[in-house]
Amino acid sequence: MDIKNQKIALLVDGDNAQAKLIDLILEEASKYGKVTIRRVYGDWTTQHMNHWKSLLNEMAFNPIQKFSYTTGKNSTDSALIIDAMDILHDNLVDGFCIVSSDSDYTGLAKRIREDGIFVMGIGEQKTPNAFVKSCEIFTYVENLEPKAEMPAKKEAEKKQVEKAPINIKLINKAYDMSINESNEAYISTLGINLRKLDPSFDVRTYGCKTLTQFFSKLRNFVVVDNVVNGLNNPLVKKK
Repeated sequence: MDIKNQKIALLVDGDNAQAKLIDLILEEASKYGKVTIRRVYGDWTTQHMNHWKSLLNEMAFNPIQKFSYTTGKNSTDSALIIDAMDILHDNLVDGFCIVSSDSDYTGLAKRIREDGIFVMGIGEQKTPNAFVKSCEIFTYVENLEPKAEMPAKKEAEKKQVEKAPINIKLINKAYDMSINESNEAYISTLGINLRKLDPSFDVRTYGCKTLTQFFSKLRNFVVVDNVVNGLNNPLVKKK
């Protein structure tokens, strides 16, 4: 299916996500299709959810009320999971985007994938690896935040991520999966295989805007222009 015609359900754990980033989260999810279902889950009787209220109508999200019946226990995850399963069984969408940094959604992501349905996650860098790996794509919100608007602490965390060493073993494995008979790989194919190996792989983590820019910075690889019918689908090869 053409990705732009895919219908996506964007389900947000309001207890576990930042309201100020909802426009960037919506924009990220929209890269993978039309976000037809937009829901934010939480106990809307609490002050904790106040920062969401002014954004709901503006961003066309539906608030889903879930009372916290027991002190210290969060019922938001169960409500989101139940809704997701209903949406899945009714065949209302072609994919899901789960916004949370909570490992409780690991089982849900696995279950959606078992049905052959696209599932992505958006959460903080602290998100447990089990949830990250259960998604086909996982985007860290640190890569969505505009640098100029970041608090000092977040900016420091972002710089720390950017300085993290590139996993060359991962890059080489994706390259080997992608090469053709000429020992070259289409950069688009490389991107797909990188995400298959590591759902959280994101060139923005390394201060790049595109995959082409990322590979251009790697000393062991070279990017070659490949223009066909006026369209450029670059190739990557080892030096």
